[in-house]
Amino acid sequence: MNNTVILIPSHLRATRLPNKPLLLINNKPMIVHCWQRAIESKIGDVYVATADEEIAKVIKVVGGKSILTSKEHKTGSDRIFEAIEKDFSEKPKNIINLQGDMPNISPSAIQLLDKFMKNNSYQIATLATELNSRKDLENKNIVKVETKKEMQINNFENALDFFRLKNINEENFYYHHVGIYGYQYETLKKFISLKRSDNEISRSLEQMRAMDNNISISVGLTDSYPLGVDTIEDLEEIRNIMKND
Repeated sequence: MNNTVILIPSHLRATRLPNKPLLLINNKPMIVHCWQRAIESKIGDVYVATADEEIAKVIKVVGGKSILTSKEHKTGSDRIFEAIEKDFSEKPKNIINLQGDMPNISPSAIQLLDKFMKNNSYQIATLATELNSRKDLENKNIVKVETKKEMQINNFENALDFFRLKNINEENFYYHHVGIYGYQYETLKKFISLKRSDNEISRSLEQMRAMDNNISISVGLTDSYPLGVDTIEDLEEIRNIMKND
């Protein structure tokens, strides 16, 4: 088995944008765009982990692989861990959890995360990009990551916090978090065994379960600026961005 496997967790129960993975962007379901970007990264096998037959069917139509999971999972990481335990007799060393609502993520961003997972001993790693403006700090739909040091392309720093809204410490640095994670298998196994933390629940940010249990998260800067689709406004924007794809 390749050292890295990509899993894309996906389900149809988003409250803000129902049936989100199957919504069409340029005549193609959103989840298919995400799957294609993962395939184009060429770093390992790609699977969609889903509780819904409808999603599995559209992935099968394009020649992809899916793994059916429970409908009860609260987070994508819980879902992909079930998929690994269910279908992988040989566990991969590194697992990339790619959110299924970033249809324009660059394959090079996925490659960057994979490279740093392979070359370093990070327990969990993720990516961030520059904020477009100060106004983004006040947008609760944009998840931010805080670091002590200014980040540079091709360099990773320890994350201090992940948040939607908070009082800003002018001595620190803030970036737009990109919804992709790299886990070592053993770290993911430990993460799943932990109780959901208060910050995870109140912020609706699964990475806080790791932060609140002293599992460090390394964050790297990418020049890719994928749009996470959570609202109808996001959907209209991404359709405009990707109309020629």
